[in-house]
Amino acid sequence: MDQDDNFTATLNGSDIFLRTNETYDPPSSTGIQRNFSGIDKLEASLMQARAAIRETISQNQINDPDYTPFEWLFTALLHSLPIGFELKRHGGDCRSYLEMEKRFKVYVYEEGEPPIFHNGPCKSIYAMEGNFIFQMETTKLFRTRDPDKAHIFFLPMSSTMMVRFILERGSRDHWRPMKRTVKDYVDLVASKYPFWNRSLGADHFIVACHDWAVPNLFTNSIRAFCNANTSEGFKPSKDVSIPEILLRDGTMQGLVGGPSPRQRHILAFFAGGVHGPIRPILLEHWENKDPDVQVHKYLPKGVSYIDMLRQSKYCISPSGYEVASPRMVEALYTGCVPVLIKDHYVAPFSDVLNWKSFAVIIPVEDIPNLKKILMGISTRQYLRMQRRGKQVKRHFEVNYPPKRYDVFHMILHSVWLRRLNAPYWGTYYQ
Repeated sequence: MDQDDNFTATLNGSDIFLRTNETYDPPSSTGIQRNFSGIDKLEASLMQARAAIRETISQNQINDPDYTPFEWLFTALLHSLPIGFELKRHGGDCRSYLEMEKRFKVYVYEEGEPPIFHNGPCKSIYAMEGNFIFQMETTKLFRTRDPDKAHIFFLPMSSTMMVRFILERGSRDHWRPMKRTVKDYVDLVASKYPFWNRSLGADHFIVACHDWAVPNLFTNSIRAFCNANTSEGFKPSKDVSIPEILLRDGTMQGLVGGPSPRQRHILAFFAGGVHGPIRPILLEHWENKDPDVQVHKYLPKGVSYIDMLRQSKYCISPSGYEVASPRMVEALYTGCVPVLIKDHYVAPFSDVLNWKSFAVIIPVEDIPNLKKILMGISTRQYLRMQRRGKQVKRHFEVNYPPKRYDVFHMILHSVWLRRLNAPYWGTYYQ
């Protein structure tokens, strides 16, 4: 059936007929018959996606050659499904991904000029900002040029570029120019288009590798952050945690791959600067204390950081000033099991990925027991985590052009889940 054909279901007090979804049985209603408006069509499409996911759960059938079932643990952001319900055994997680590929449309606002807008870093620890903006603006599968067909709207601004070009260092209110820039941009698109005001920004999203330039203006919007810190206002039900990936030359060249587990002779490894509250504790207990637990501020001259990752079974990723760190992804790239030591952190894609199946999560207070905890993991369990880490690695890979299930698609999938979980803002759409 043509996508523009009328459907019916009960939405906002009216009967709408959903002809393309025979599995969905709308409740009876005495509401009036009416044709779909543009927004009703979008909401009906989302309703169909939810119904398809529920149907897949009940029938336990999925057909996607690229899908590996036990990679995923879907924790059900869909409001119509029980919170915490595991869908991985039923294919619900994959069904949501397939529905995204089939339906999801994103409108990218064209207003604004580089370097602050439509631009971002691609060769630093903030590379995901520029990478996502570039891929979102060049993709054909998800981007629509017609805002009336968009399920969600992307604000293509770079917080890193704001810090670089308009932060007033030394000023008493050095954030003020950045906040004003963001507010002016939102005011511009809100005055030019109806979409921000009709949902109060709830169907809009941004991507930032820290929240320096993202004030409370985005209370309703979906915020995709590297620094997914719940103690600083990150809301897992609404916001998206994205990985921090260090791409020194803009690509993964030389970063991916490592030896087999039997060729890894170092139990645990960390090297990095001392900043934030957690790293000093790690260094106090383990720097130069045990040959099995290699913890360094600075590596000895001639020692390769990437080689140390590849020689280690476990790679330690403690928080610094921010909870995010590229070390988690570096570990996955090299076949090392990540060890996360962080407070208030929501790991990337944890709505669908079960981090406990391929990483070790250690509370800060257990840093003195680090070796005991790692030595207590059986060889069988370590091998299982290492194998699963190699399988989920593809979800953190940066590809040009993007490939199915890679980091670009996973970020979009997380945004898609939040959009599926969003309420129908009928009062705003009237």
